[in-house]
Amino acid sequence: MTSELAATHQLVDAAGVPRARQMLERARWASRAFATYDRAAVLRIAEAVAEVAEAKAQYYAEWAVRETGFGVVEHKVIKNRLCSRGILDTYRDHDYVTPRVDADRKMVEVPRPAGVVLALTPSTNPVSTVYFKILLALLTRNAVVLSPHPFARECCSDAARILGDAAVAAGAPDGVVQVVEEPSIPLIDALMTDERTDVILATGGVPVVRAAYASGNPAIGVGPGNVPVLVDSSADLRRAAEKLVSSKAFDNSILCTNESVLIVEESVADRFQREMERQGAYVLRPEERDLVRAAVFPDGQFDTSVVGKDAAVIAAKAGVRVPGRTRILVAPFELAVDEEPLAHEKLCPVLGMVRVPSVRRGIRTAVAVLRIGGAGHSAVIHSKDPANVMAYAAAVRVLRVTVNEGGSTGSAGFGTHLAPSMTIGTGFVGRSSLGENLEPKHLVNVARVAYSTDPAEVLPSYDGLVPWAAPDGPVPPYPLASNLVPDASRGLTPVSTTPTAARGEEASELREELRRLIIEELNTIIRG
Repeated sequence: MTSELAATHQLVDAAGVPRARQMLERARWASRAFATYDRAAVLRIAEAVAEVAEAKAQYYAEWAVRETGFGVVEHKVIKNRLCSRGILDTYRDHDYVTPRVDADRKMVEVPRPAGVVLALTPSTNPVSTVYFKILLALLTRNAVVLSPHPFARECCSDAARILGDAAVAAGAPDGVVQVVEEPSIPLIDALMTDERTDVILATGGVPVVRAAYASGNPAIGVGPGNVPVLVDSSADLRRAAEKLVSSKAFDNSILCTNESVLIVEESVADRFQREMERQGAYVLRPEERDLVRAAVFPDGQFDTSVVGKDAAVIAAKAGVRVPGRTRILVAPFELAVDEEPLAHEKLCPVLGMVRVPSVRRGIRTAVAVLRIGGAGHSAVIHSKDPANVMAYAAAVRVLRVTVNEGGSTGSAGFGTHLAPSMTIGTGFVGRSSLGENLEPKHLVNVARVAYSTDPAEVLPSYDGLVPWAAPDGPVPPYPLASNLVPDASRGLTPVSTTPTAARGEEASELREELRRLIIEELNTIIRG
């Protein structure tokens, strides 16, 4: 790198801190305004955003696959729709705004939004996660600043801008949705560590989650998956095979809830293998398995270049010929031990398979798989025997066990009655602060107004008392200093304009803050 280029990078990085502060100040202003909206206004905004998001589902699915090279367009369309209209329909009748009165407990509960949400989004499920986190923030009257993964930066930034524009057009405050278009380490670090960030939603790899937890701000992070799936002798083998193969093939296995290791009872293993083959699985012979293992785990480490790739592409990379209709590759191995790469998480349509003599041994094998990775995440079982299901659920160290359904969508709450989510909490065992699927309630605290238990103290009537109201007239724009104009996502840019009139004490304070930030930015550049 030339000295001139290095100097340029230093200037860009140095500008990250004041730029982050500008974005967060704008988000804080928006969150304070948004916190005064009533439920009708909030639903109107969420409806408008979901409508735009759903209409763009195909467009962004194609863009995401084109930009990242991961997954399957038609499956990403499904996820984008589930995380737009699907999320709104799920939570439309939930009220995260209106105070609730509990007469029996003589208590009034007042919902209080988090404020400013910093949402980190992954490359594997990029736009669907952007949709999901924006709608969760809007349903709970929070402002959200999105930081997309660099591999999916363009499609995610565009989606966030479009949805943010829709929110403002429907009456949301200016700046309620912002996105980091040009991420840098100083910028992201500044966003995570600034006290104006009220909560971080970290969906991504282990380093991202650890950085969020180390930021000093409240954070909700999740852990990696490594999902075992047990098929016992009582299972409906045809249905189980259809569910399993479809789940493993869904978006080429890039959901962390996809099945990683199949554990099948020996007495039905041959029959189940034939059923999987009818569904498009190709069961590798020992020499083929070794070739695929070497291609997917060169030197024992997972090759990220195969993430979200078609089964046929992976087979060709390994030098294995498979039928054209192959949807997944099934790789038999003997023992679920750490030294066996196929017992680890595989974000591609390669499914490890272990035969076991009994359900008891199968449960022990599933426990071993989760000891290797995926603690707290998810497990799947196909069984008609509730005793087996209970024994499995009690033994495996996960917080969601999907029964007779595909893990990819089932554990994510699509196809089951779990909360539909793109962020899967792994709880204490998985080193996560979240023990369930992320949903809107996790972005709201509740202030409780508690009356005395003394029978002489009577709870008065709170009928019709709602402290929030719909905005009275057009929502005012973000109050700027006279020498600033808003930029869609990069914060604020100094320009030469005609001075504007002051807008009260809050606007005056904000102008002083912006002036301080500009001086700090100039000093930083000079020092660089």
